[in-house]
Amino acid sequence: MVEYMTQQFTLTIESGRNRLGEQEGFDRIEIRPGDTLSIVGPTGSGKSALINDIENLAQGDTITGRRILINGEEPPEAFVREPAFKPISLITQNTRCLADLSVEEFLLMHIRARRPGRDDLLDETINLANTFTGEEISLKSRMSGLSGGQTRSLMIADALVIGDTPILLLDEIENAGIFKDRVIQSLQRGNKAVILVTHDPYLALTAGKRIVMRYGGVSSVIEPTGQEQDLIEDLAVIEDRLHQIREQLRLGASFSSDSSSGSSSGSSEVLIAAVEQGFQLNRV
Repeated sequence: MVEYMTQQFTLTIESGRNRLGEQEGFDRIEIRPGDTLSIVGPTGSGKSALINDIENLAQGDTITGRRILINGEEPPEAFVREPAFKPISLITQNTRCLADLSVEEFLLMHIRARRPGRDDLLDETINLANTFTGEEISLKSRMSGLSGGQTRSLMIADALVIGDTPILLLDEIENAGIFKDRVIQSLQRGNKAVILVTHDPYLALTAGKRIVMRYGGVSSVIEPTGQEQDLIEDLAVIEDRLHQIREQLRLGASFSSDSSSGSSSGSSEVLIAAVEQGFQLNRV
């Protein structure tokens, strides 16, 4: 078994420069086991570059000049060069590179590379993946035939159960058609350091810190305040209503103003209140 599976790590990001050559808006960011950070910013602001710097354990050798430390030190060469020893798992939006294997073959290949002798992890991985998606995955399914939501659910479960790395990077899980609240709960139970790129306001606000990107660099690091809690609660109500509607649509439901007016008007009021509260918070 890989040694890091019994260890915990503190990951440190040391600042670099943005595309304008300006120093980033922080000195260093420390991420400990159990921490959750969200990375937000418009398209092209440098979110993916930050994720890549972390995943590759950059040492000032990328365009940003950032350095990534493990437990306050330069990571050992094995963490950088040997995938089996890297303490970081990255779940990206791109799943097209996956081989045309059955789900069972794919997972066994990963088990034998990362957790030899632990074929018993197959069922645990599949069961967890199926809690994240509304479309059941079987061991006999072909990887090439999985939907985007199924694939992302399987990749996250794979990282949690088989990879079992202490640091997880997730790139826009809200776009995958999965139950993101269940994913976040599973991540939090594992006492892992989680860094997620998101455009989703609920995910962004519920993270322990927000890293705001601009011009290819970090412009600020925001610590949540108690003022945001009401907004988070409003967004949770909206998320629940959207989930209900999404599932009804998947089952072939149709809607009319008469049949949905009662519940939708309440949700609309919450949405308006949340937006107004968001504007107030942005002015602070």
